[in-house]
Amino acid sequence: MDAQRDGLVSCPSCGRKNRLPAAASGVPRCGNCRSLLPWIVSTTDAAFTETVEQADLPVLVDLWAEWCGPCRMVSPALEQVAADLAGRVKLVQADVDQCPQLARRFEVQAVPTLVILDRGEVIGRRAGALPAASLRSWVDEVLARHDHAASTSRGSGKEA
Repeated sequence: MDAQRDGLVSCPSCGRKNRLPAAASGVPRCGNCRSLLPWIVSTTDAAFTETVEQADLPVLVDLWAEWCGPCRMVSPALEQVAADLAGRVKLVQADVDQCPQLARRFEVQAVPTLVILDRGEVIGRRAGALPAASLRSWVDEVLARHDHAASTSRGSGKEA
């Protein structure tokens, strides 16, 4: 979880460290080689709207707790998913003990709770830890379902 705490992420292509803002438009790229970077940050109750709801990308929100063993086990798997899907998804982690409003808003009953949002709309949710491959499959499925629904709704209002 160090990547999001200090705002630095290493480029998977060239290894250079890049500082990433919690909130910005577009997708992050390496300042050296221009490769897509995994976007992994933390948020607070106060910064959630700017960090998550105004993001250009779908956001995978990890609602976790420091005392939670499964949360610590799933964190590296989530970071791997964020790296694999660089440019397609943003990973935002929120400690439920530090973000009680988010815990209430998302009705967190168990940690970790994972929520995928697109511009503030929940498009996927699950509770519990999974291995990296299963997490990746779940995220891919949610994004594909959401992309399909979005393309279908865009096309439904047009006549030939």
